Amino acid sequence: MYIAMISEHASPLATLGGADGGGQNVYVAQLSRQLAALGHRVDVFTRREDAGVPQLTDFAPGVRVVQVVAGPARVIRKEKLLPLMDGFADEMRDFFAIHGAPDLIHAHFFMSGLVGIDLARAFEIPAVVTFHALGKVRRLHQQAADGFPDARFTIEERIVAEADRVIAECPEDERDLLALYGADPLRLRMVPCGFDPDEFVPLDKAEARVALGLPADAPIALQLGRMVPRKGVDTAIEALAFAQRDARLVVVGGASPEPDPARDPELARLIAVAERAGVRERVIFTGSRGRDVLKLYYGAADVFVTAPWYEPFGITPLEAMACARPVIASDVGGLRYTVAEGETGLRVPPRDPARLGAAMRALLGDPARAEGMGRAGLARVRERFTWRQVALQMEEVYRETLAKRAGAGIARLDPRSDSGVIDQAFALLSETLARSRYLLGEPIKAAAEIVAGALLNGQKVLVCGNGGSAADAQHFAAEFVGRFKSDSRRALPVIALGADTAFVTAWANDIGYHDVFARGVRAFGQPGDVLVAISTSGRSKNVVAAMREARERGLKTVALLGGALSPCVALADAAVRVPSTDTARIQEVQSLALHLICELVEARALAAPASTLEEVVS
Repeated sequence: MYIAMISEHASPLATLGGADGGGQNVYVAQLSRQLAALGHRVDVFTRREDAGVPQLTDFAPGVRVVQVVAGPARVIRKEKLLPLMDGFADEMRDFFAIHGAPDLIHAHFFMSGLVGIDLARAFEIPAVVTFHALGKVRRLHQQAADGFPDARFTIEERIVAEADRVIAECPEDERDLLALYGADPLRLRMVPCGFDPDEFVPLDKAEARVALGLPADAPIALQLGRMVPRKGVDTAIEALAFAQRDARLVVVGGASPEPDPARDPELARLIAVAERAGVRERVIFTGSRGRDVLKLYYGAADVFVTAPWYEPFGITPLEAMACARPVIASDVGGLRYTVAEGETGLRVPPRDPARLGAAMRALLGDPARAEGMGRAGLARVRERFTWRQVALQMEEVYRETLAKRAGAGIARLDPRSDSGVIDQAFALLSETLARSRYLLGEPIKAAAEIVAGALLNGQKVLVCGNGGSAADAQHFAAEFVGRFKSDSRRALPVIALGADTAFVTAWANDIGYHDVFARGVRAFGQPGDVLVAISTSGRSKNVVAAMREARERGLKTVALLGGALSPCVALADAAVRVPSTDTARIQEVQSLALHLICELVEARALAAPASTLEEVVS
């Protein structure tokens, strides 16, 4: 297929590390390359910033960069580009009229999204949009420092409503799109960012330090990326005062290859931060660097540090893990998805230099632990986050979108006929399962860890739900009291609170149904036990009451929910949210999720240490 990528401010040709040169540039470049490698033709449309650059540049086999004339041919901060987007759209419209329209538009960032949905409507082609950052989230964190106009919010709302597909980069990104923009769950897809395994590989640390002229023996932390306040480089600098006295922080990025505070206000600010913190002599500012040498910086470091206030995804942690380096990251946004706490690195609160410094001290002072986390990170990114895997997922989204536009999607048979009803149900379930595959893996693992942790420590699990969810609760309990796959373990104490019909009907009749599950929690729940709550709506009053009671009594909580907003999310230690609002489809995926939890818990029970096995295995 012929794909038009629109990335108005983030060109694949740009130097990285400056104010507007970062993850989006990498994303567009790598996704375009990989899609071309899969046999597609890609044009990347970006705003011309240099009159000397030709209109068309061959960027990679099958990929061209098209320079769009929109405003003066010079660098303009992206916060000032919105008034130029009408001209940008006009230029692209003329290009399509002359060279032919693409099969599909994939727009990146809200301004490109605005152009993309207008062109999609004009040429009757589908539009896919990846925001990379959401205006309402940015305003929440940056407040008065946010340089974008309020019109951004309305534009983003329109894009979410009109785009054929909206791409979320991580579970938190999807939650924000649902909660803040009212996105249609059926048009949301989650596709993460990635890394290039040919570009980033583990290197010998000593050799990398020699190549870069860095100290051979000093503990080194690396901060690499765009030099803008929200990236929290100042927090990393201040944290150095809490790390080892001989530790160094290498800061890669800036407006130019040679660090010049006179021409780079952000660099001047960061130097002042280092001086106030008393660590100026231990902070090495390198300036911007080409991608060909970034692997040397990752390889030379003992630990990678990224401390943003918020982060929609964050590509640099993936690159660090690909180089087998542990990551210390702010506990925000996409970093919660990519950095596995205690496994591939550590997560700390944003804007907390003391906590960040303590984490740096812990890993820099324990090389064996740091190296183990580095190896785990390498395995994690190779399994989940290569750009080829990202491109394959995106290609699936494109094909699905084109098929639906062509009338070959989920309603291809008359929905009034019996065959059409069946066809539509299978198609909707397939769609929900495809999204759940990428969204629910981590929440299901978290839920299984909580349930296994309780059962292997002699605690019990309570389960509740209404209607079909009550049946699921009893089914779930039966798998543990009986067996799931293995009959070589003893029965495990899991109680379905709705199974005692004498109590349920009496209490509901005499007192009220709203309290029936909370009453069960009061009767059976003890600190350290677990409550598993199942609800397709997420708003059942008796389920919410039971979760509140469980939290107050010191129980851990797991919630299996649908895609609608739910008070249960805030009450859950782990929330498995099926990305659908169709009750039947939610129940079908919840059944799979419950079976997966059973399988994971049983595997942990059978793999438990001998002292635990005596209690678990018959």
